[in-house]
Amino acid sequence: MGKVLIFSFLWWLVGNPFLAILILLAVLYVLDRRFLGLSPSLMKPLRRRRRIAQLRQQLLLNPSDVDAKQEMARALLERKRYRDARAVLESIGDTLEDSAEYWDDLGAACLHTGDPERGKAAIERALAINPRVKYGQPYLRLAGMYGAQGQTEEAIRCLESFRDIHSSSCEAYYKLGQLYEQLGRRDEARAAYGEAGDIYRSLPRYKKRQERRWALLSGLRKLRV
Repeated sequence: MGKVLIFSFLWWLVGNPFLAILILLAVLYVLDRRFLGLSPSLMKPLRRRRRIAQLRQQLLLNPSDVDAKQEMARALLERKRYRDARAVLESIGDTLEDSAEYWDDLGAACLHTGDPERGKAAIERALAINPRVKYGQPYLRLAGMYGAQGQTEEAIRCLESFRDIHSSSCEAYYKLGQLYEQLGRRDEARAAYGEAGDIYRSLPRYKKRQERRWALLSGLRKLRV
């Protein structure tokens, strides 16, 4: 009802229903980005594209710049250009063979280019070098891979490892609840979703925005279990 009233007011104010809709959507977007963080950033892809162009120019001047290539690969992964990212990463493997971050990036690229076995091996190598690399994010990659392959127990094991490292993550408990649901373990799923909510309420304000999406999704799923 509130949105209808706001829309009616905007229509009256600007005299055009389509313009009123655009203004309302813009206001809702700004409020979401400020307080909820559910909608994607419109500026981040533009900044990432600009950074990739800068890195390409930098590599034209210095083709042996490994740091620039690694940053380029990560930007390409974020843009979901996995084959391009994999090609860049494979070109610098000899230099970064002791880098856990490198092996996780390569594993992510391989998982998304139809090479799950090599992806798994690369991520496991990253975790062998540093079990806490990227705050445990490789465990989420492995959990997603196992879940897609129907190996739910293995996925749960990875999520529990992530939870042990990153105990303040609502995302881990949300995904754990999803996997428990797939196994028909409804009580454990409900408990996992409830734990996500408990964690969210205990977080400091600056951290809540980052975890709010997963807390909201957990609350919704808990109602349905």
